[in-house]
Amino acid sequence: MKLSTPISSCAALGLVAGLSLISPAGETVPASAAETAHISEIAYTLDSDFIEVAAEPGTDLSGWTIGSVTRGGSVHAPEHAVEVPAGTTIGESGALAIEVPITNSVKSGSAADGSYGASAFAVDDAGSLVSFDQIGGVVEGRGVTGKANTFTPEPVVGEDATPTGATAESGGENSIQLIDGRWQSASATPNALPDGRSDDDGDGSGEDPAPKDVTPIADIQGTGDESPLVGETVTTRGVVTASYPTGGLNGYYVQTPGTGGDETPGASDGIFVYSPDTVGEVNIGDHVELSGSVSEHYGQTQINVPASGLHPLQEPAEAVKPVDGEFPTDPAEREALEGMLVQPTSELTVADTYNTNKYGEVLLATGDGTLPQPTDVARPGSEKAKALDEENLAREVALDDGSTVNFLEKDQDVPLPYVSHDQPVRVGAQATITSPVVLGFGHEKWRFQPTTRLTGDNAAAVQPANFENTRTRAPGQVGGQVSLASFNVLNYFTTLGTDLPGCTFYTDRDGNPVTVRGGCDARGAANEESFERQEAKIVAAINSLDASVVSLMEIENSAHFGQDRDAALEQLVSSLNEAAGTQKWAFAPSPTDVPSDEDVIRSAFIYQPAEVAVEGQSTIHDDEDAFSNAREPLAQAFAPKDARGEVETEKTFIAIANHFKSKGSGSGPGNEDTGDGQGASNADRVKQAKSLVDFAAEQKDAASTDYVYLMGDFNSYTQEDPMQVFYDAGYANVGAEHTDESTYLYKNRVGSLDHVLALDTAANAGHAEGKPGHAGGEPGRAKGEAGSTAGQSAGDLPTSAFAAVTGADVWNINSVEALALEYSRHNYNATQFYEPDQFRASDHDPVLVGLFEPEDEAPGTDAEADTAGGLGANGDDAAGTDEASAEADASGSSSTAGAGTAGAGTAGVAGNGGAEGSSGSGNGSSADSGRLPRTGGELGLPVSIAAGLLLVGAASAAITRRRQSEPIDSDPI
Repeated sequence: MKLSTPISSCAALGLVAGLSLISPAGETVPASAAETAHISEIAYTLDSDFIEVAAEPGTDLSGWTIGSVTRGGSVHAPEHAVEVPAGTTIGESGALAIEVPITNSVKSGSAADGSYGASAFAVDDAGSLVSFDQIGGVVEGRGVTGKANTFTPEPVVGEDATPTGATAESGGENSIQLIDGRWQSASATPNALPDGRSDDDGDGSGEDPAPKDVTPIADIQGTGDESPLVGETVTTRGVVTASYPTGGLNGYYVQTPGTGGDETPGASDGIFVYSPDTVGEVNIGDHVELSGSVSEHYGQTQINVPASGLHPLQEPAEAVKPVDGEFPTDPAEREALEGMLVQPTSELTVADTYNTNKYGEVLLATGDGTLPQPTDVARPGSEKAKALDEENLAREVALDDGSTVNFLEKDQDVPLPYVSHDQPVRVGAQATITSPVVLGFGHEKWRFQPTTRLTGDNAAAVQPANFENTRTRAPGQVGGQVSLASFNVLNYFTTLGTDLPGCTFYTDRDGNPVTVRGGCDARGAANEESFERQEAKIVAAINSLDASVVSLMEIENSAHFGQDRDAALEQLVSSLNEAAGTQKWAFAPSPTDVPSDEDVIRSAFIYQPAEVAVEGQSTIHDDEDAFSNAREPLAQAFAPKDARGEVETEKTFIAIANHFKSKGSGSGPGNEDTGDGQGASNADRVKQAKSLVDFAAEQKDAASTDYVYLMGDFNSYTQEDPMQVFYDAGYANVGAEHTDESTYLYKNRVGSLDHVLALDTAANAGHAEGKPGHAGGEPGRAKGEAGSTAGQSAGDLPTSAFAAVTGADVWNINSVEALALEYSRHNYNATQFYEPDQFRASDHDPVLVGLFEPEDEAPGTDAEADTAGGLGANGDDAAGTDEASAEADASGSSSTAGAGTAGAGTAGVAGNGGAEGSSGSGNGSSADSGRLPRTGGELGLPVSIAAGLLLVGAASAAITRRRQSEPIDSDPI
């Protein structure tokens, strides 16, 4: 469509003729013609843009300036502001179109409470601003402000455009027009005012319109991924099943009356109606006729209905029925339900809550179990890893809130949905759909939408799901005389952002600084108030973790700020002791020799002097070649204390804290992200692993002990290349062997970046390759299932660091919790979610490991019913909560060293189970048990058989108990 800039009323009429929209000579002025001049139409999707001015016929526009500003508020170039030539008047149509280029049509941003774009203005010959109307935006919201530049007329500068709330529909030759006082999309009508519609059918009768050619919704949807009618204008009928007048969806869903089963095989009977102009006029249950154009919006079929396209029907309609039953994973089966009311009855598991804090949505996974990182359970690039990636994608479905609001940018005064302390939504918990939802699609995911917008205020009436509460007050019982744990303290910095020049901050909804964003070397809290909130959560978590020795990651290296290197560490220990009400904790001091070039964060050790003693000075592994881009490993020897407080030096063990290079960036050969799931800097992490193995061997020899434990954040999932270095060197992954839990969540996938690796000098076979129970179809294991090699008879010392392990647990208090609970999100929303408890104290979960059977609890004593993982309610056997775990207890869970335990009722047969199902030494890692061997060297079959026989003869039961203290309460809360 082409236009010419008018130079007179005659020229304007010629323009209309050129458009083949001829106004007959002598046409009377329509009654709807405006008495006061104003902009009546804005066209920006045509071959030539125009702005139309409506006024009484004969109105002289000579000397007026008609133009457009960009979405930033300024006139882009001189041609975007046209001065109307002398002698130009409004013709008998009551409207005159002026050709003016319009730039930056519609974008998304915050300058107009939502979508915003260019704005059209009209300035009269006296220099008064007559009209200033913005494309898009939110009606009655904030519009774009005119900005001064060389080409912007002075009357526009500083004025706010009035948002129309309307955008031109794609397809056809559409503009936005002021019709009956409301802007809406319609076919362009330059130089002619549109006809208004004042009643349901245009004839004033108020009755249902005469039947038209009605296209069934199923025919609009079709049986493929896209509608076969895209770009066509259709008329259809349906019952409104959901409506979203607020929150940004600007539309509603309709469904063919009476449907809800398989009335149209392969095609959906529901569809989304995008209609900002009519969404406020419909109610759920209305029977309506709709006319509009068909389009695909981010993968969802929709009908774009203007104000004139909605016609309420008086005739009754059969009610829509929700489709119930198992929710499918097949894309074609989901496509056949798009836009329909559904109520899934199948198992659903919470898979991610990261976007709950941002977009008010919860990612679910069909079936039982979360979505595992493929490289946590299979070798990178393997067929198994690829298959698991595809399976994960097929299982995803988002539980949405009926809006598109980004709660971090706007609507922060609206209570965030789904987040709660009383009813927490945690990754791994079971979700139950309690009321019908509509199946939509958007932003590359299938979505369960509530039937109206959900907020924290209306959750009792609107929230369509509830969630299992999987929180525990403390970690599971791991047994042992002493215990080890790793804990990421989330950039615990006593040097605050307000202490340093140049710091920039993330701010809360009131503009108050919360955490450091950049500009300085501090990385934690912005100010004292924020630091106190952070510290309270960390202290609560570590005191509840209650490990004998804790390795810390991401604590401030205070030497970088001109203080003693241990200043921040000392502050944390002081706060821990204050909260504990006793001198419970101490820290291992920094060694005399430290690297010359360290990161601003470091690793550290804290410990309980009543339970262990430090042996010698700590040592930092100063290998600049390997660790130039990571934190140097820190080694410290500890020895347990017996019940009398005597140090048992024969049990001296080496703990080495680690924090390898992250996956986010990399440079140099092998450090590019190859797409195999390992991320960037994989080659550097492999180099760091090899260097660490050598360092650990030196520390082992120096301390004359076989009990060596590598722990911390290796930034490598269980089956990635750096971990293979450890397995090949004889280290066993304690977490993978003893639990089916993970420490980290990233982009909807769970896996462990945090590990405790135990030197297994007595055997190099039989350890699990990954985490069975995550990968599809593989049976799960009971917590504490993994066995040692030949075990430990009463009174003997364990044969290796791995044999000394009595149990392990990943305490899921951080990664599985909603980000909104973190101290760094304090006052980001109208609901104050912060509490000074252990939940979301960090983003990584701690790993807890028990070591050394107490002398008075040697194998052969009465067995307790606790499992090594101990996460069952009230300490019940895992068999009470996990059938797969119970089965594993009975078939592959034998050990006399406490490295694996029998559940209640299996005490007398655990040894037989180990012999029956193991290719390792009583750890049940045969193909029959569903576990794969650890990558690395393997013992031969004769050795495996011999080890299994030793286990059978050693004891009839294996026990796991907490070290000598009160039992930990692991009841769900």
